[in-house]
Amino acid sequence: MSFAATILTLYPEMFPGPLGASLAGRALREEAWSLETVQIRDFATDKHRSVDDTPAGGGAGMVLRADVLAAAIDSVADGRPLLAMSPRGRQLTQERVRRLAEGPGAIIVCGRFEGFDERLFEAREVEPVSIGDYVLSGGEIGAFVLLDACIRLLPGVMGAASSGDEESFENGLLEYPHYTRPVEWEGRTIPEVLRSGDHAKIAAWRKSMAESDTRLRRPDLWERHEGARVQSPSGARQKKKDR
Repeated sequence: MSFAATILTLYPEMFPGPLGASLAGRALREEAWSLETVQIRDFATDKHRSVDDTPAGGGAGMVLRADVLAAAIDSVADGRPLLAMSPRGRQLTQERVRRLAEGPGAIIVCGRFEGFDERLFEAREVEPVSIGDYVLSGGEIGAFVLLDACIRLLPGVMGAASSGDEESFENGLLEYPHYTRPVEWEGRTIPEVLRSGDHAKIAAWRKSMAESDTRLRRPDLWERHEGARVQSPSGARQKKKDR
């Protein structure tokens, strides 16, 4: 069974967009995954096809109605994870992406305006998901990010099965820096160790750079990585040995 993505949106014409190009596009054409869009407005019940209303308690903007969204969700719900792109959601991680990629796909609701009527999350098992601490015009861009991250992990999409094993976040660290030809460019050369042919030294250098870059650039990731290392049996032994 291929990975099946269903997008609930007010702008179905935005899809597949970038997901129709490069690796994701090729995988779509080869039916490694499928894409369906659903127009939320089709589930409005009034003559104006309204999908939103003013915020209860006052305030600026408009809020997407729970009744309209629930009807749209119910029309496609089939056991796949139900996700809603929202800055109020739990931030997307590589671990969550990996779990989604291993499953049957996802149904993704794209928010607009001021967001969702909170009762939607109380009445349906919809998981709010954020792609970062910033606000976009709508959830469609977030859906692109989530799906691209999942699709590249599907069998055969990236080619070699190990091609993504050492990338940023896969092992709790940022990825080590990369270099390619020419050996010298604007007075800067590729580190000598990478030209040595000594695979053990290269692996050690890459591990050291991944750790130092993570400590410097993402102390939050480094703290989690260190915590996980200490808690694991091998990490506990290493800490004891270091002392």
